[in-house]
Amino acid sequence: MSSNVLLGVTGGVATYKSVEIARLLKQKGYRVRVVMTEAAKAFVTPLLFQGITGERVSDSLFDPQAEAAMGHIELAKWADVLLLAPATANSIAKLTYGLGDDLLSTLCLATSAPIFVAPAMNQAMWHAAATQANIAICIKRGMTLLGPGEGEQACGDIGLGRMLEPQDIVEQLLGEKQEGSLTGKCVMVTAGPTQEPMDPVRYISNHSSGKMGYAIARAAHAAGARVTLISGPVALPAPEGVTVVPVITAQEMYEAVMEPVRDCDIFIGAAAVADFRPKKCADKKLAKGDVVVDLVANPDIVASVAKQYPGVYVIGFAAETHDVVNKAKEKLFAKGIDLIAANEVGVAGRGFHSDNNALIIVSSQDCELIELDTKDSVAQQLIENISKRYKNHAKATS
Repeated sequence: MSSNVLLGVTGGVATYKSVEIARLLKQKGYRVRVVMTEAAKAFVTPLLFQGITGERVSDSLFDPQAEAAMGHIELAKWADVLLLAPATANSIAKLTYGLGDDLLSTLCLATSAPIFVAPAMNQAMWHAAATQANIAICIKRGMTLLGPGEGEQACGDIGLGRMLEPQDIVEQLLGEKQEGSLTGKCVMVTAGPTQEPMDPVRYISNHSSGKMGYAIARAAHAAGARVTLISGPVALPAPEGVTVVPVITAQEMYEAVMEPVRDCDIFIGAAAVADFRPKKCADKKLAKGDVVVDLVANPDIVASVAKQYPGVYVIGFAAETHDVVNKAKEKLFAKGIDLIAANEVGVAGRGFHSDNNALIIVSSQDCELIELDTKDSVAQQLIENISKRYKNHAKATS
């Protein structure tokens, strides 16, 4: 990364962490200039940032001391990277809709530098449909999310939405994590079940816990990849350092995948997506005698990615009860994908809800077994296998 970091600070309890971010960046030799919103100044004074960075803090669109009184253009051109930390729900919404009603939001519009966003908000605000839609748009436009993490929040809630710690943000911003087999690669993983509503209280789903997909996301992140996890409804903590996009239905998962995946190197479809959904969701609870459901097919996400984006290396999952390898090969060719990770379900001690699993990696040329182990260990072995195959694939197609 180049030497000029523009740190955008918005107003929230996590604002105090931005002071440490500025200190760490200065310690590493980067020049840091800070732009604060009015709300941010209610939590931390500009003088504190000025003392740490040695640079005057900017906070107004109408600054007579700025070059030609056009501070937003001056700073936009100066920045090699723009880090928004903390990024409140309001500031993310501004990014989405292109608002420029203060200096910081105007800078986000005016700069051509990469934008990194470190969300910080209450867990309910993070999970709100509007916030998640805004996050998906930011990712689609090429912004990079750093977090959020999970933990206790200032309001007393516990959940996803907490801003990452300054050290983690700086490491990810500067790409200082130790190189792994997927360093520099972008990986998207889907995980968990989908829920297809029949009426306000019933839905069609399956037994997936999401544990395998989440383990894969953690393993890909540990291998150095930039990971986006598209997750169905699960009761699991967000993997640290991974961007999580929560969805409910198969159609929502399809929409969350199909645009951002164009910029990914590897797609791993570990979610147990419902094959069908009710043609119509009743607006009132159906009486027992009225439950007759017409079903329609859900989109095949893995096959769609392979068809629309031939440059993406695509791995699917196959949960089978018998004849595992042959059924996996059938799916491999039918979907036009690169690999299938097949597992036998209905066997005690593995698969759905278990902490253990075993996989058979099936390609058009061979099959490899990952023996029964913890899902984290199986995920690490799978990621290393995928990495080797991906590199060979890239050489063969270059």
